[in-house]
Amino acid sequence: MIFSQLLLLFSVCFWVFPNFTKYAYKITRKPTLLCVRIFFNWSSHSSPVSLGLPFQAVSELADPDLGCCGKNEETSLDLKRRGNLSFRSRDFHDALRFYSKALRVAPPDGGDKSLLASLFLNRANVLHNLGLLKESLRDCHRALRIDPCYAKAWYRRGKLNSLLGNYKDAFLDITVSMSLESSLAGKKQLQNELNAIPNYQNKQTSEHDEYHPSNYASVDHLPSVQSGVKLHCVSTIEKGRGMVSECDIEQASVIHIEEPFSVVISKSCRETHCHFCLNELPADAVPCPSCSIPVYCSESCQIQSGGMLSTNERDKHHVFQNLPDDIVEHIKGITSADTYYSENECIQEHQHECRGANWPAVLPSDAVLAGRLIMKLINQGKAATDLSNLQEILELSHSYSMMKPETKLELHLLSIVLILCLNKSSCPDLSVCEAAVTQTIILLSQIKVNSIAVVRMKSSGDSFKCIPSGNVSAKEQIQSLEQIRVGQALYKTGSLFNHSCKPNIHLYFLSRGLVVRTTEFVPMGCPLELSYGPEVGKWDCKDRIRFLEEEYFFHCRCRCCSQINISDLVINGYCCVNTNCTGVVLDSNVATCESEKLNHFLTAPKSLDHHVQVWEKMHTDVEEVASSLLSKRRDSLHIEPEICLKCGSRSAIENSHAAVNKAWNHLRRVDELINSGQANVSVVSDCLRSIAVLRTFLHMYNKDIADAEDKVAQVCYLAEELVDARKHCEASIKILKRLYEEEHVVIGNEMVKLASIQLASGDSSGAWKTTKRLSQIFSKYYGSHAETPFSYLPCLKQEAAKAVNLSS
Repeated sequence: MIFSQLLLLFSVCFWVFPNFTKYAYKITRKPTLLCVRIFFNWSSHSSPVSLGLPFQAVSELADPDLGCCGKNEETSLDLKRRGNLSFRSRDFHDALRFYSKALRVAPPDGGDKSLLASLFLNRANVLHNLGLLKESLRDCHRALRIDPCYAKAWYRRGKLNSLLGNYKDAFLDITVSMSLESSLAGKKQLQNELNAIPNYQNKQTSEHDEYHPSNYASVDHLPSVQSGVKLHCVSTIEKGRGMVSECDIEQASVIHIEEPFSVVISKSCRETHCHFCLNELPADAVPCPSCSIPVYCSESCQIQSGGMLSTNERDKHHVFQNLPDDIVEHIKGITSADTYYSENECIQEHQHECRGANWPAVLPSDAVLAGRLIMKLINQGKAATDLSNLQEILELSHSYSMMKPETKLELHLLSIVLILCLNKSSCPDLSVCEAAVTQTIILLSQIKVNSIAVVRMKSSGDSFKCIPSGNVSAKEQIQSLEQIRVGQALYKTGSLFNHSCKPNIHLYFLSRGLVVRTTEFVPMGCPLELSYGPEVGKWDCKDRIRFLEEEYFFHCRCRCCSQINISDLVINGYCCVNTNCTGVVLDSNVATCESEKLNHFLTAPKSLDHHVQVWEKMHTDVEEVASSLLSKRRDSLHIEPEICLKCGSRSAIENSHAAVNKAWNHLRRVDELINSGQANVSVVSDCLRSIAVLRTFLHMYNKDIADAEDKVAQVCYLAEELVDARKHCEASIKILKRLYEEEHVVIGNEMVKLASIQLASGDSSGAWKTTKRLSQIFSKYYGSHAETPFSYLPCLKQEAAKAVNLSS
């Protein structure tokens, strides 16, 4: 949608300002902001048509009355009716979906008996039928906070508390419901319900307050930095500012923790993850009370984001004045919102975006994040309303001058739109001037190179139920891991860590919080570096360098991009025509890149000891695939394309492309079968023929073969060919160990698949060894939080241990 808005702006520019084409390129050369002048020149036109046109798009984005992201009672009632129909037909999953949608668009004050309260109770009934008792209990609580006299909600809450063993609360809930019941028959029925509740005074029961925020807020607590660890910010000519250690740091040590300065959820995760903590949404997700965009995992996250709870503070004493004191206190405890606000700090990231305006839903994530940063600094009194001091407050690097002309132009247009949206929808004091737009352009360029993607590990087994040994369903997918980008955040200190294609630190996230651990021993004074993109072993050197230049505007000269290594040689390499040779053959692009690395290494000034040490390690690493290269004199080293780097044989690589592409085209179609859970023996045979073709032409450590082996393992698993599935999974892991290292997290991810195959095939001993090994690898990267990103891991370990005990 943003592109359509930009196209509109461009169209208006060309129509209103005929010389726009002539001057547009100047925008990319100096920040004179001709776009701003063009924008404000529109207002001086006398034509009625041209007068309103420049601000029409912004008005549609920023005006809540024109927005489609606000509340709508009619839409909510329609969704409620559809939910009721689904509930009556016992389609509880559809009913849950309709009621949840209705809650997102329901106004906070709808009708005599609050629409919100009835929707929460309806959803509670659905959740009860789905067996989600705690989630149902929370929805009952929400309904009662809105309508304390909702007898059905008190009754439902009492039944749920009884099922959960909270007998004291169950007794009090049904007592309140009975006090609100007017008919004698109803009172008699409720009295029978009370009599059926076990005597909680004579039983050991769980009497914790289920409605207390801390009982279901999903925010994870950050660990402490390792004792004695000290970091220091330094500046170098090559990399600018960066972080180094002031002491020796052991492997897997926590060296830094940080809450984000600002964060925004990815658009693709708006329906699946909490808009504040970025954890997965529960079935009883909480909508924003003022607009229909955000959804939260709990009231705790909703309040911290800047939302207000839906409550009804009307006088309740006339209804409950004849009840005992303990019942009255119980009612107050359930229906009061004071506890939430007293225990939660309001960060208010979403507050300025609320009321239903379209711009937070339409603009790119970078622009929404920039808006949150601007409003936070203004609300804190740190930024001037003309934003003239924005750059010096944040003290972040940017690469505006190195960006492509079209990128600069887009930043200019986005900045104008963002400033106008903020001014019109939430901050009328914000100056709409060239200075403000200039600073916003720089802010957007800072976000581009300094923001960090917040990720979660998602498994095909998030709904995983451990499969008994030897019993595999034809529809059950193999366990696999996928990294999901759930948000984008700015961590001011976290952004100081520089890049390396072979990093020595690892980032992960607990809710919004950033945790940094070392993945190897780091000596004092050594730079602490993470990977901004693909590491060695995932992409080859030329692709990594191009990615970093395009996205972060620097030419990587890390230890892997300036030295020959086996991963970059074989990852996209071809095999030698000599079938007995293990040497690698490179195409012209890879050969050129590796030659440049070699020349840079030989000509770079280094101490003699270091030079010899690195050369010897290089010799050891690449001996297996490029011994001919390393046997030459250093002053005559050269890498030729299509020549085997071990035996010197020539290969015609171009002739191999068609066969390799044909084989891969077939393997890509297999993804549809994997996703649908459909596979059979004939599909397995076709896959084996394709992988045989790849092995004929590609080097045995080529990553394409590892990926193909992985696909074949998944197909064999679905076809219940478990012995073959294990064989191909092990083959994939063998290749990945050459591309990465024995204890790289990628190896751990693949071992998850191997363990699930071993369990399904009845190899309990193998599964137990594999789970122990992958747990060790994950502990290196995640420490005590190894099981936090992988919810199925405890189940996998438990099943492996159980299988071992049964077989012994």
